[in-house]
Amino acid sequence: MKIILVAGARPNFMKVAPVWRQLIKTPDVFEPVLVHTGQHYDDQMSQIFFRDLHLPEAHYQLNVGSGSHAYQTAQIMMGFEEVLLSERPDWVVVVGDVNSTLACAIDAAKLQIPVAHIEAGLRSGDRSMPEEINRLMVDAISDLLFAPSTQACDNLKREGIGNRRIHFVGNVMIDTLFLLAVKADESRILDAHDLSVGEYVFLTLHRASNVDCQDTLRGILSALQILQSACPIAWPLHPRTRYRLSQFGFLPSVEQMDNIKLIDPVGYLDSLKLQKNAKFAMTDSGGVQEETTALGVPCLTLRENTERPETIKIGTNTLVGVRPERIVAEAESVLNGHYKTGRLPDLWDGKTAERIVALF
Repeated sequence: MKIILVAGARPNFMKVAPVWRQLIKTPDVFEPVLVHTGQHYDDQMSQIFFRDLHLPEAHYQLNVGSGSHAYQTAQIMMGFEEVLLSERPDWVVVVGDVNSTLACAIDAAKLQIPVAHIEAGLRSGDRSMPEEINRLMVDAISDLLFAPSTQACDNLKREGIGNRRIHFVGNVMIDTLFLLAVKADESRILDAHDLSVGEYVFLTLHRASNVDCQDTLRGILSALQILQSACPIAWPLHPRTRYRLSQFGFLPSVEQMDNIKLIDPVGYLDSLKLQKNAKFAMTDSGGVQEETTALGVPCLTLRENTERPETIKIGTNTLVGVRPERIVAEAESVLNGHYKTGRLPDLWDGKTAERIVALF
């Protein structure tokens, strides 16, 4: 059975890796083909993840690069269609909710090639998010829907999708975390930036609603200005965020904040090391919400909604929005020792990839 696995952006790589490892265990049954669309294409956003996750060089590199949503999606569709016509796979597996996910799912569906969606059924309820549109559309045309939670299953059923297409398999990204958590301890990222265990905040910020809106970004920075005086903040800067900080004229003032440590984008192992040893995390990333819950690290999510509600109901995550006063209040509460301990959601057991592959 020939199965094409599609990866395009850094959140995809951690989800594809355990499925790839599971498929290659039985070469007499499966022939996996890895396609990298190049949606994230430079070393810091792409190749370093392949190295950290022990993924092989992709069979196909589409080298799409950056661009508007329409341009990027169209370029991926044109490139991936050629791959499908050449390979004629039995299945196309897409993960997550990025433009690569949507583009490749559409290509496969139109060529009558079955599509499986890993991380199906996640919903934020906010259609102003491009990712939410991608999720809705991919789930509507997929033949197998691998849901990470029972709530995701319920979302799909409410949208009229039949039970036979829906499978609750757990969170595949946790497979990768469990596999590499000990390896991440070897990272020297804390020493490189003079960070002490349990004495800093880990921050990520990249979502368009936060960094593309000048007023929202200004408000978040005003909260960081207050918090950094109480605790160092380790901030790996996403290229998009760095660009907006520079464009809006905010970067010089951030660089002058003594206790904010701006870091270039980090690989998976360095990211895990930073999360594991932080006092708490602040983020707008879905992946970090999940990883901190798995690691038992308090997390404050700088968004008005989340497609990962189990990290709030069960895990260590708190949704705080983007108002500066709320961010400061919630962060100070954690600094004073008041936070949720949480637990692992159901089927976050490191065996999701096994359950996925067993369904083909």
